[in-house]
Amino acid sequence: MADPIKVVVSGAAGRMGETVCGAVEGAEDMELVGRADPQLGTEVADLLEGADVMVDFTTPEAAPVNVPQAIGAGVHAVVGSTGFDLDDLRRTVEGIATGANCFVAPNFAIGAVLMMEVAKRIAPQMPEVEIIELHSDRKKDAPSGTAKRTAELIQEAGGNVHEPIHSVRLPGLVAHQEVTFGGEGQTLSIRHDSTDRSSFMPGVLLAVRRVSQLPERFVIGLENLL
Repeated sequence: MADPIKVVVSGAAGRMGETVCGAVEGAEDMELVGRADPQLGTEVADLLEGADVMVDFTTPEAAPVNVPQAIGAGVHAVVGSTGFDLDDLRRTVEGIATGANCFVAPNFAIGAVLMMEVAKRIAPQMPEVEIIELHSDRKKDAPSGTAKRTAELIQEAGGNVHEPIHSVRLPGLVAHQEVTFGGEGQTLSIRHDSTDRSSFMPGVLLAVRRVSQLPERFVIGLENLL
């Protein structure tokens, strides 16, 4: 049997981080070797030795600092944090010559990825589009990374995403998005709802398993792993 993938979780004291820690501990082919979080008094840089993969669910300020530390230590990075410039992060990662890879996904729920893939197919036929995204009031960035990625994919497919993207922040929400296409005499809506953070874990674990085998050093989007 192959050695388990040794995983450090950054943002381990947060709600997503705690869920990731539980998922890693429950995976037979993985070993949780570090929990990094200011609330725990632990730094990412102090936990990377011997690790294979760092999973980051932190903040728009922390993630662009944590990822280069991991890549510089030769540790692959799986990133679910959003709200920062991905082009800047790509340039940083590609400029660190350790060979470690970085995988970023604005949403790790399989259903959310399918929603985006279907939206791409609809856009050429019904190009006028509105996006409404709803998240917990604790989410710091708006619009969400999922909504921005959806808009990008629709636009690349020839659609016209109306601005602004509508962002709702309320207690009781987890992660929800509706994409509505309008045409003469008709509308078509696609909606995805994550009602529990466990919905993201199959995608996170898939990324942990596949990040070392990426065709490029920096890859965005779970659809590239499905």
